[in-house]
Amino acid sequence: MAGIEGIALSAGVAGTLDIAATGSAMRAQGVPFTRLLQFVASGALGPSAMEGGGRTAGMGLALHFLIAVVWAGVYAIAAGAWPVTLVWPLVCGIVFGIVVHPVMSRVVVPLSRAAKRPFTWKAWLTQLVIHVVCVGLPIALVQSYWGR
Repeated sequence: MAGIEGIALSAGVAGTLDIAATGSAMRAQGVPFTRLLQFVASGALGPSAMEGGGRTAGMGLALHFLIAVVWAGVYAIAAGAWPVTLVWPLVCGIVFGIVVHPVMSRVVVPLSRAAKRPFTWKAWLTQLVIHVVCVGLPIALVQSYWGR
């Protein structure tokens, strides 16, 4: 199992890749990066976060990385219970990303104070790919390396 260093590093890599990919996808749709970060903060603060400027954007970035640490910790716990996660990091990382996405999109975000957005397959599939490539795989690969 990866120690605290492996959890922190994997969370940092995954959090950076995830926010960069999602930010790029949103920017392509004309949504400024600050708005994305404010949306993340709105999960805790509610709709008023969208009017909070840089302060709530900064809070959104901090919350984003906190969530990455939680998911990296979940993977580390899973790796302790199922050592196969360290032996087959590509397969397990893909599966982990596939699990993370619906939990975030269908449980965490709906239970948060963020404004509800209409479901679209395009957005859901885009985020699924981002969660596999930018969250699941980096966490699994970093922790596999760190756990040896």
